[in-house]
Amino acid sequence: MIQKLLVANRGEIAVRVFRTARALGITCVAVYSDPDADAPFVAAADEAVRLPGAAPADTYLRGDLVLAAARATGADAIHPGYGFLSENAGFARECAAAGITFVGPSPEAIAAMGSKIGAKALMSAAGVPVLPGATVGPDDDLAALGDRVGFPLLVKAAFGGGGRGMRVVRAAGELEEAVSSARREAASAFGDGTVFLERFVVDPRHVEVQILGDAHGSVVALFERECSIQRRYQKIVEEAPSPAVDDALRAELSAAAVTAGKALSYAGAGTVEFVLDADGSFGFLEVNTRLQVEHPVTELVTGLDLVELQLRVAEGEPLPPEVHDARISGHAIEARLYAEDVPAGFLPATGTLHRFAVPGDVRVDTGVADGSVVGPHYDPMLAKVIAHGPTRAAAARTLAAALAGARVHGVVTNRDLLVAILREPDFLAGATDTGFLDRHPDLLTVTDSAVALHAAAAVLARQAGNRAAARVLGGLPSGWRSVAPAPQHVSFLLGERDVEVAYRIRRGGADVTVDGGSFAVTTHAVTPTSVEVSVDGVRRSVSVHSVDGVSYVDSPLGSSALVEVPRFVDPSAAQAPGSLLAPMPGAVLRVLAEPGATVTAGQPLVVLEAMKMEHTVAAPADGELTELHVAAGDQVTTGQVLAVVTGATPNGQD
Repeated sequence: MIQKLLVANRGEIAVRVFRTARALGITCVAVYSDPDADAPFVAAADEAVRLPGAAPADTYLRGDLVLAAARATGADAIHPGYGFLSENAGFARECAAAGITFVGPSPEAIAAMGSKIGAKALMSAAGVPVLPGATVGPDDDLAALGDRVGFPLLVKAAFGGGGRGMRVVRAAGELEEAVSSARREAASAFGDGTVFLERFVVDPRHVEVQILGDAHGSVVALFERECSIQRRYQKIVEEAPSPAVDDALRAELSAAAVTAGKALSYAGAGTVEFVLDADGSFGFLEVNTRLQVEHPVTELVTGLDLVELQLRVAEGEPLPPEVHDARISGHAIEARLYAEDVPAGFLPATGTLHRFAVPGDVRVDTGVADGSVVGPHYDPMLAKVIAHGPTRAAAARTLAAALAGARVHGVVTNRDLLVAILREPDFLAGATDTGFLDRHPDLLTVTDSAVALHAAAAVLARQAGNRAAARVLGGLPSGWRSVAPAPQHVSFLLGERDVEVAYRIRRGGADVTVDGGSFAVTTHAVTPTSVEVSVDGVRRSVSVHSVDGVSYVDSPLGSSALVEVPRFVDPSAAQAPGSLLAPMPGAVLRVLAEPGATVTAGQPLVVLEAMKMEHTVAAPADGELTELHVAAGDQVTTGQVLAVVTGATPNGQD
């Protein structure tokens, strides 16, 4: 039996595993990097061991340090979570050699699926449907390979997942750059730059089957999950069961998944992933030899604890009857709450969480709390919020309400996008596939009505705060004047958008202009933290949380983080015309031009990496690269000047 479990991971999955392990009476050990020293998952463990450094390659990917931590604490088992070492066959072997139980499948099964190229061959031989593909060798003729696979196609990392090292190629002329870029990203994320080509099915559904196996030869399918709604090839909304799968198709998918598991002699929790075409045909993608991020939806519809089952299988127990007899009960939907700027192209965001709260009858798996620091080193997921209901519509309604009522202040998040997806008629009708967000670009933008309401609430709360802090004439109402006052002016930044506000307080309300649009506001109650107003006959309550010049505003229309622009700016802080600013904190991967070079609009100049994602900063206009302030390997902060292109527009970015 496992007595002491070390979780070789961080954040919400570490907290999740600790929760089940503690319920089973198992002592818990955490390992943590320097940026994670004060993270909630460290406090959730009984013991913790520091992994010096910040980058994953120096910390959570160092199997030798993790094993040393296990020996130092006397841990007799290691749970790898997902990502990092979870699908590292070499690490699983090292655990076995050290006499430590690896909570996962055998090293042989991991190795067989660790290469997506070998995995496809093995599954094809076992009779599982696969998509056409080809491996890319160092000297291969890319044009010939592309023609053989057919366009459109995907370039994919052979040793990784999560959307990293993946590019869509729609024409032969795009293939060479896509392969080079995917190789770099795969090498950075997974330590191996091998990639392969695979036929790209346009707008399929992404459907996967949860499997469980034991050391006694049993492999059971625990039904499907649909994970079709994605951005940058990473899932953001997952559900079980799939709205597109009936009993007959479920039986086919489950049979294929069990076949895959038996071909691997699989023991533990795993996921067999498929693409599902509109005609009901499906093709094998990969087997994830670990627990999936989206495992809670399966737990909620089956009533099973997949982490507990992982631990029991690792202890040598056979799968219990409740696994063999599992049935689907109701519907579950999970939304991944990310620290990212959606309108800016899903750029990862960093900062300190001043407030984190999600209300309602939902499950929240998270590794953050009030005061947590979201840095640039790791995946930007803050939490998974999961709702279960008797029907899909009920689950969607519950989840949307919980997210709409959430208070997440300090970093920009994708919360409003998630709420919009869950309330979109096409989603509620089950019309979900990997092209969902492409068909609904309106979901990615902030409405002008929300900006206007939030800006008005921010200035009214600001005015009330100033009045409350006044040392003289404290009995006068906020904004009172003996004669008609001139409008007050406040400027905000909302992401990259400038928001100009003019307002005049009057009896019972205010006249407000936001970006040139004027409207009358009737005030019912105004304090420094809450505003109840009517605009165009609609009354709404708005909460305002101000920290260090930022107003975090929440209302029924969504949320906004409005950064107040100082009225008087230090002239020395102004950037030279044509300055290219870092759109996010991260590391400089490559510099693609030298000072003095003539550049054209859209030409890539600097490539940044943050939270495992690449981002290219390009020349905003034709001109000359007159200044270059960074080199490969440098760490940069948001807004830092990377380069200056003379002849470009001021403060240009890609």
